[in-house]
Amino acid sequence: MAEQSKALASETEARDVAEAARESEWEHPSFVRELFLGRFRLDLIDPHPPVHDAAEEARAKPFMDKLDAFLRRVDSEEIDRTGEIPEPLVQELREMGAFGIKIPKEYGGLGLSQMSYVRAMQLVTSKDGSLTALLSAHQSIGLPQPLKLFGTEEQKKRFFPRLAKGAISAFALTEVDAGSDPANMHTSATLSPDGKHWIINGEKLWCTNGTRAELFVVMARTPDVEVNGKKKKQITAFIVEASMPGVSVKHRCRFMGLKAIENGVIHFENVKVPAENVLWGVGKGLKLALITLNTGRLTLPASCAGIGKAMLQVMRTWGNERVQWGQPIGRHEAIAKKIARCASDTFTMEAVGELACALYEKGGYDIRLEAAIAKMYNTELGWRIVDDTLQVRGGRGYETAASLEARGELPIPIERAMRDFRINLIFEGSSEIMRLFIAREAVDHHFKTAFALVAPDSSMGDRAAAAGRAAKFYPTWYAARWVGKGQVPVSYSSHGKLAKHLRFIERNTRHLGRAIFHAMVRFGPKLERRQLVLFRAVDIGAELFAMSAACVRARMLAKQGQKEAIELADYFCREARVRVEQHFRELYGPNDKAMYDVAKHVLKGEHVWIEQGIVGLLGGIDAAREGESSRVAPHRETAGV
Repeated sequence: MAEQSKALASETEARDVAEAARESEWEHPSFVRELFLGRFRLDLIDPHPPVHDAAEEARAKPFMDKLDAFLRRVDSEEIDRTGEIPEPLVQELREMGAFGIKIPKEYGGLGLSQMSYVRAMQLVTSKDGSLTALLSAHQSIGLPQPLKLFGTEEQKKRFFPRLAKGAISAFALTEVDAGSDPANMHTSATLSPDGKHWIINGEKLWCTNGTRAELFVVMARTPDVEVNGKKKKQITAFIVEASMPGVSVKHRCRFMGLKAIENGVIHFENVKVPAENVLWGVGKGLKLALITLNTGRLTLPASCAGIGKAMLQVMRTWGNERVQWGQPIGRHEAIAKKIARCASDTFTMEAVGELACALYEKGGYDIRLEAAIAKMYNTELGWRIVDDTLQVRGGRGYETAASLEARGELPIPIERAMRDFRINLIFEGSSEIMRLFIAREAVDHHFKTAFALVAPDSSMGDRAAAAGRAAKFYPTWYAARWVGKGQVPVSYSSHGKLAKHLRFIERNTRHLGRAIFHAMVRFGPKLERRQLVLFRAVDIGAELFAMSAACVRARMLAKQGQKEAIELADYFCREARVRVEQHFRELYGPNDKAMYDVAKHVLKGEHVWIEQGIVGLLGGIDAAREGESSRVAPHRETAGV
């Protein structure tokens, strides 16, 4: 087990750092934010924002054709087996412009749109996750994206041409003690006496592309500043060259899947970085990272849709070919359910991902919640699809492609797909962190309006101001959460068969708004510790967003002649309605306290007796475990063993 060698930040410090980095204002509308406020603003997404631009698709076609042909030649099993992407393949990607898809043409890039980029990543992911990691880590969170958003013109002229030609970049944020909690970051940057350089010292963990990168975006602690008499931690983003003295790859990490991912531990020892390599400004690094991730998170949802399509192709083919008990297995209800769910879920994953991306491209929207839900929802839905596909394939799903081929069967790599996919529920914010992020943003309006009324450290002046805001907002808002279009049988009739689902969404959006308000009244400041209550509210919002995306996309496609989309959206919504109703029934978690008590007792060692009779995976017994084992006998006697 890794030892924590430095003092960790307190809960208050961690919260302060996270809050300081948040985008605190909402300058543009957000469909999902309105959902959590109990307002179903269908007008924000319907008609569906354009997803097909004939001129853009014509510009993208030569590249997409090259990429498609390239992928059909790639031996992904060899990449998985060796854990390496051969340099000739990387060079071929460089030459076709795959490392500069979104970089403007004036700097040597392809100058394609975000939609073209995510579709390219969807295509790549349908074949090889390791290649996706290489290209996406470079362009979604690596230097090109923050440089595009926050770089100076001088920085763009210096670095964009190199990046477009294939100078691989990496994003270095995570450390042993600092993952989703950046307050524990120890990598430091100190300004030289002459003010010309920053000296970086520290170490970064799980830096994707780090073992192959020429350029890094490095997050480091810069000296604290004093704000209102209180010290405030600062994190700053730096552009660092791998060739700079003091930069070294300490270890290349290896994983369950994505065997060829270039991920490692990167060490920085007295690295002199020119002052002009600061991105955006001193102290703005964490906010830069979060804003970059808002766009970066649009890639994974599309990638998940790509995997879903690949799995659906396998399920459909195998469901027709494999005969058991006198008929194809796809005709048996147990398998038919998985096939139907895969088709409707894949349709919805693409709907969710493309809607978030289309809103971003249209402009004038704040998509931080849409992107976060798309990432969380699609990765979880995609994992279930991969799991179902393996189940449908049975032993052939569990068997490696190489073994299948060796005995004369088609080498369909479901086993590899499962290993490669699992990290998506952790990448770029785990599902749990996404739910915390979404929950915090979902209650933001309530926090700004009335939190000072119940916060124990509020002054009398703060309480009085909050009381005024609450009196102005809540009476009208709360009354309106009880009545709406969803109660009118003819509402949304222009959506035909899907109108009933839109009425359901509208009714339950208002219910969600009331439920969040009631939870805040019930728990007050303690609500932030009732994570499972918040998570269920987030899951309701995610389902309502997914249903909305499916409905508006199906309507758009039906108008274009793809009327079959209505059937997929309808079935998805039928299943999602059941989940929404269950989340509402279980919102307050009748067993949450019992669960938490069991967990506390397990952590205290009170149930360590359960662990007897095994060898285990820890590889040895340390002093702490020996201390626990001394309490085993009494527990066994108490349990009557």
